[in-house]
Amino acid sequence: MKTVDFYLDVVSPYAWLAFHALPEALQGHSVHVRYTPVLLGALLKNHNNPGPAGIAGKREWTYRHASWLGHAQGCGLQMPAQHPFNPLPLLRLVLQTSLDGRINRFTADAIFRHVWLGGADALDAGRLQALQQLLVEQIKTDAQAEQRAKDLLRSNTEAAAAAGVFGVPAMVVDDKLFWGLDSLPMLSAYLAGDAWFEQEWAQSGSR
Repeated sequence: MKTVDFYLDVVSPYAWLAFHALPEALQGHSVHVRYTPVLLGALLKNHNNPGPAGIAGKREWTYRHASWLGHAQGCGLQMPAQHPFNPLPLLRLVLQTSLDGRINRFTADAIFRHVWLGGADALDAGRLQALQQLLVEQIKTDAQAEQRAKDLLRSNTEAAAAAGVFGVPAMVVDDKLFWGLDSLPMLSAYLAGDAWFEQEWAQSGSR
């Protein structure tokens, strides 16, 4: 069984789309997925990348394209009332369910739906309280829980950067990085043993 690290930040609409599409892409493969929240802004800063929302024209296209993809995939996607927004409160909240920096699929699904379905404010206090209540059985309540969540987010982001992750969604398996929603067929082909990866992976990326 192979392990796939799925790096996510809920501020990215493509992370929600890839999260929704991942089970189909992995169907028939023996894998264990580790859902790992990271801070996208820090990864972008490492590369002096403003992100799609920081580029005029690309911002509007990204919103339209992501919304259409949500419609086409059948998972839905409505842009939240404010975007981009600061994802730190949400990332730290879900990491309070964790001791190792990973969250389960239920928790990841809850936070993605909170942001990307309904078009509401992702940071609205009442909605955050409702999300917290949804996850209440998983949230740790010890004295170190809040600080541990902050530390886990930092260490997750540093580990992602060390693994070559430059954006989300990103999937890493066997030290190979697959980036973006449109890389899911490529990931599936690798897991199926496509000979291209032995023959072309290294050479095709060495220009």
